[in-house]
Amino acid sequence: MTTIILIIHLMLAVALVTTILLQRSEGGALGIGGGDGFMTGRGTANVLTRTTAILAVLFITTSLTLGILATRGGSSDSVLDRVVPLADPGTADLPDVPAPFEGMGGQDTAPATDAAPEPAEPSVPRAE
Repeated sequence: MTTIILIIHLMLAVALVTTILLQRSEGGALGIGGGDGFMTGRGTANVLTRTTAILAVLFITTSLTLGILATRGGSSDSVLDRVVPLADPGTADLPDVPAPFEGMGGQDTAPATDAAPEPAEPSVPRAE
């Protein structure tokens, strides 16, 4: 039901934009419009005005209908409700974690000494 109304809504939007763009510009605020088009005359202005009004009413009606269906008739579950829950931490098969490297703060590290450790790479000589 919602899909059908949404398709009608989109078709109405395209038709409404088309009829608005077909109408003759009456203002000359920017110096554009008012030229001879393929739909000129007093009769076509009335037809396009009425068509625009009817399409606008239908567009607003479908907008309100879609809004009502989204709040009342829509499903109550969200995307987050569809996520599969994880198993209990106690029963889950966890991979073996490797032992920490020496000096990385693990339990098998040597006690700290007051002497500074040797650098891993040679240092740059300094000028005296």
